[in-house]
Amino acid sequence: MSIADQNCVFLVRHGETAWSLTGQHTGRTDLALTPHGEEQARALLPRLGDQVFDQVLSSPLKRAHRTCELAGFGAVATLDPDLLEWDYGQYEGRTLADVHKERPDWELFRDGCPGGESVRQISDRADRAVAHLRALKGKTLLFSSGHILRVLAARWIGSEAALGRHLVLDPACICALGYDHGGLDRVIRLWNSR
Repeated sequence: MSIADQNCVFLVRHGETAWSLTGQHTGRTDLALTPHGEEQARALLPRLGDQVFDQVLSSPLKRAHRTCELAGFGAVATLDPDLLEWDYGQYEGRTLADVHKERPDWELFRDGCPGGESVRQISDRADRAVAHLRALKGKTLLFSSGHILRVLAARWIGSEAALGRHLVLDPACICALGYDHGGLDRVIRLWNSR
């Protein structure tokens, strides 16, 4: 797929943070990028910078918005609260291994988070974002966090949020959602591209 294709939605996960290095769930904690995360974000510029996007959206969290800025789109981005990362509630800042000590069978994409967002709530928020994106014309670029982008991609193609468990998304990678069969089918056109 050419990055120049029209009527696509390009997703970019933010660059590395201290907690993405340690595997801590980072929902609403507003962490900055690490120096390496800033380098990752700058490395997006040659891949995205010569493209014309009809709209650019970003999560209000600084890790996403800073990635957007360093990639060259901060001045034209609109902040969208539907692009906030999953609210992990009681599991914020905790690693999977730590959560599994008290709840060995816990699975984010099946169980949601106590004191945070349920799977239904994150799905509803992703559905609002999908409806908004589908109403836009041309190419859209958005910057956000890993788990919400995984749910958004699943909901884009009409699947349950649980599919997101199988869509690994590394820091500062590019994905693209689009259409096939003359716009009849919504598809994932590119995933986790460096």
